[in-house]
Amino acid sequence: MATRALREAASRAASATGRRRFSGGSAAAAALAERSDGAGGGGGGKAVNLFTAVNQALHIALDTDPRAYVFGEDVGFGGVFRCTTGLADRFGKNRVFNTPLCEQGIAGFAIGLAAMIVNEAAKFRYRSGNEFNCGGLTIRTPYGAVGHGGHYHSQSPEAFFCHVPGLKVVIPRSPREAKGLLLASIRDPNPVVFFEPKWLYRLAVEEVPEEDYMLPLSEAEVIRKGSDITLIGWGAQLAVLKEACEDAAKDGISCELIDLRTLIPWDKETVEASVKKTGKLLVSHEAPITGGFGAEIAASIAERCFQRLEAPVARVCGLDTPFPLVYEPFYMPTKNKVLDAIKATVNY
Repeated sequence: MATRALREAASRAASATGRRRFSGGSAAAAALAERSDGAGGGGGGKAVNLFTAVNQALHIALDTDPRAYVFGEDVGFGGVFRCTTGLADRFGKNRVFNTPLCEQGIAGFAIGLAAMIVNEAAKFRYRSGNEFNCGGLTIRTPYGAVGHGGHYHSQSPEAFFCHVPGLKVVIPRSPREAKGLLLASIRDPNPVVFFEPKWLYRLAVEEVPEEDYMLPLSEAEVIRKGSDITLIGWGAQLAVLKEACEDAAKDGISCELIDLRTLIPWDKETVEASVKKTGKLLVSHEAPITGGFGAEIAASIAERCFQRLEAPVARVCGLDTPFPLVYEPFYMPTKNKVLDAIKATVNY
């Protein structure tokens, strides 16, 4: 985490560049709706879905920061998933505008006519000795299964970006989380890749405060207390894990469920404390199992909790194949797969 001095330096550098930019990219379970009391927003709100919560966050970001811009494929008329609806009408086409269909060009323009995310954005602060940054770059992108996306539009590439020092990677599980985490990402001086679970754009509905609020980055949330095994996930997979926890409870297994929320830098302390209590860990994500971020979690916890682990760390993930359209049910880390892994780990 940056110190106060670093943040002030970054703020001065962002002011010098004059812009904050966030670019936008083009039935297994319902989303999690419960939250800890008083977490995020503080006040009441109304029930909205995830894409509406994202839209609210973008409205607030543009309204509260005159340096903020939104640009990307089709964002001028609302985008494929309607997340930018109404922005151009309210803030003008000079601040909300379409770009050519060229991801490299979008990223390069967002960074400041530089190269791309990995080679330039992630290294701006480092190579300048913290004298300047990308001006608050946040890259929004949909990810994950949607039921009909096939091998191109159902991928979960978060682990690629987690391997790059200098980037932050954030994935919300619900509308309330999406709004608070997106605003925090936009206002963070570091470049953030913000993955939005496309399956939940309309499926997930919960009460979201209408006011401006942020949720802390790099802070995991324990959303279900338990004593027998710890389950870790993020994004849309949290709904699958929640159902598996409920079914496991019928068999007398008490599961502790944690939403990681920020993958880089991730909250090792919360996960470590839980595993030291339960003695067992299961990680689940849609991305392929080999090289997935679950492997990083498993290795870190094995190092930090080796003497407290009572079973090997379990991983329930996607398969090591391109995402199959017809065979999607076989590829996905479903509730039953998770439940089988819970029982096998607890009975190890």
